[in-house]
Amino acid sequence: MRAPQSAAEGSTVAEDQATGANGDPIVDLRSDTVTRPTAGMREAMATAEVGDDVYGEDPTVNALEAEVAALFGHEAALLAPTGSMANQIALQLVVPPAHELLCDADAHVVTYEIGAAAAYGGISSRTWPAVGGDVDPDVVAAMVRPDGYWAVPTRAIAVEQTHNRGGGGVIPLATLHALRRVADDAGVALHCDGARIWHAHVAEGVPLAEYGALFDTLSVCLSKGLGAPVGSLVIGSAEQIGRARFIRKRMGGGMRQAGVLAAAGRYALTHHVSRLTEDHAKAARLAEAIAPFGLLAATVRTNIVPLDLTKASLDAHALAAAARAEGVLVSVLGPRTARLVTHMDVDDAGIDRAVAVLVRILSR
Repeated sequence: MRAPQSAAEGSTVAEDQATGANGDPIVDLRSDTVTRPTAGMREAMATAEVGDDVYGEDPTVNALEAEVAALFGHEAALLAPTGSMANQIALQLVVPPAHELLCDADAHVVTYEIGAAAAYGGISSRTWPAVGGDVDPDVVAAMVRPDGYWAVPTRAIAVEQTHNRGGGGVIPLATLHALRRVADDAGVALHCDGARIWHAHVAEGVPLAEYGALFDTLSVCLSKGLGAPVGSLVIGSAEQIGRARFIRKRMGGGMRQAGVLAAAGRYALTHHVSRLTEDHAKAARLAEAIAPFGLLAATVRTNIVPLDLTKASLDAHALAAAARAEGVLVSVLGPRTARLVTHMDVDDAGIDRAVAVLVRILSR
């Protein structure tokens, strides 16, 4: 069995459970992290040139880091095992201990990383009310605390692109430019949790380098949407990434022959970014089928379909249990909040089955 996942990703399913009770293939819509490496990706991993990455001698890791840094127009990048570690390394680069991070109340860095900013970085956090993927730069500007007055001084602002609990919402480019001005005026850093920034890039047509130019640090994920089995990167200046290597080692993230993982990431960047439009189209089909029930929590822009079951006759756990009984897996985010996430391992036939099952359940 897979180890239990967090509430963010929903219930577990047996590793070898390929079919439901009726013999149909399982349609797993819990998260885009459940994908398995493709045959081409496995071949790239098997043939990867490797070395010891703690010594900086793994050529495939070095190539991945250089490639990702260049994509976002930054000097350097660092491979980390997980998105949470990449985020926490980045936050420690821009927020000293006993100083403050500002973010929204549903941000992954303060919702699903188990207090890591405080536990590892000694970072205090303060949040503005979450409104999906929307951000009001004026609200953020008013929250920044300067040095003095015996208050915890603000050192960085973090945003999430796309926004997980905001239903895969995309923060508009104009808003990000306004936040950059807020950060510059206040003399604080701007961090992007870009776990699914690839989706924003494809949905909006904004070049990755244009996003990169707005942020002091970024984290980007290879296992959400892109299909790699593991891996995220911290992106920043050469000086920042030099410090990041020490933080990664302190956090237990120093890896040896990690080229087998980096090869999967490089394959994903080459083959799986442009195809994200397919996942967005599948999510739109799900949203269109569910819209008549009045349960969509936000406009669906990318690959996440958020469900608000406040006015429904069944709660999120009941929905998930009923769907699971018919071979469709749904993520439970709260008592009345559920989520559907499309990805490369769910084809059009799977979406057809999911639509039929969910419409049948919601019509009862």
